Amino acid sequence: MPDAVLERPSVRSARMAVRAPLAPTDLEPFRRELTGYCYRMLGSGFEAEDAVQETMLRAWRHGDGFEGRSSLRSWLYRIASNVCIDMHRQVQRRARPMEMCPPSPPDESHLGGLLPEALWVTPLPDGHAAPETSDPAEIAEYRESVRLAFVAALQHLPARQRAALILCEVLRWQASEVAELLDTSVAAVNSALQRARATLGAIDTRGDHGDLDPDDADLLARYMRAFEQYDVDGLVSLLHEDAVQSMPPFAMWLQGAVNIGRWMVQPAPSACRGSKLLPISANGCPGFAQYRRDPTGGYCPWAIQVLEISDGRISSMNFFLALLDDTRLFASFGLPLHLDA
Repeated sequence: MPDAVLERPSVRSARMAVRAPLAPTDLEPFRRELTGYCYRMLGSGFEAEDAVQETMLRAWRHGDGFEGRSSLRSWLYRIASNVCIDMHRQVQRRARPMEMCPPSPPDESHLGGLLPEALWVTPLPDGHAAPETSDPAEIAEYRESVRLAFVAALQHLPARQRAALILCEVLRWQASEVAELLDTSVAAVNSALQRARATLGAIDTRGDHGDLDPDDADLLARYMRAFEQYDVDGLVSLLHEDAVQSMPPFAMWLQGAVNIGRWMVQPAPSACRGSKLLPISANGCPGFAQYRRDPTGGYCPWAIQVLEISDGRISSMNFFLALLDDTRLFASFGLPLHLDA
């Protein structure tokens, strides 16, 4: 289980003496780590941002009640946990297409209809939650703990089990600290951890990517060139034989480099010919913002591509489509909503 050392709050650490009322500047240093925590809890970059904003608002409103008997960090995590648990009661479990149906043939007649955004695990910009460090171990731990497969697996857990597992095994809190935060006993926390581990043990949470290395920069450059030139054979040559491609909000997904190549020359997918890509980073992975040709001129947002790399080839292509003029995902990455020709 990943150990995100940077995000290792401790009730035993030196207590902070914060004078009430709290100012926004007292809270802002915790935004990144809280975003990472809320994202793992909720499986949605949008909801994580909302949860952190609500956490900050509650903390600011009730700052007079913070007496410094615990650290400000642990107090904020208590609020964030309650916010996420409340939000979890209102929505169903988010998933990835690979959990919803078997792979489809590479024929657009199998595409099906658009499904609601609330069904899907959605990406998180690394700039919102990644540790501000150059330590390779901490960066690797972060990547492992926000990869799409692991976050999707977490969604199988009840909210309090999820909180206990993330706090204890991802963020490395002690069971006693988690018990204090969740207003429960150490025995209850340990029981929740045992049940959570059993549930995850029955789910394939293995990552589809390894640690990035210098050669991956060349692979990504070749991918970008092949995609923009719509060189399907060249792109397929960069994929693992059993690579997968998913396309939320469609449930359809593809397995196998050959099938992905056949899919790309179908009439609807081939409309991506002439796209422009901008590099991004999400969920600890490299990726691209894809812009398709705008009939009125220039290029308009089409998809956030999150790529997973293993052994020098691309093993997974996760395309989160911005359809029906919904540009929220591009806006969350701070991306332009139009590119000039």
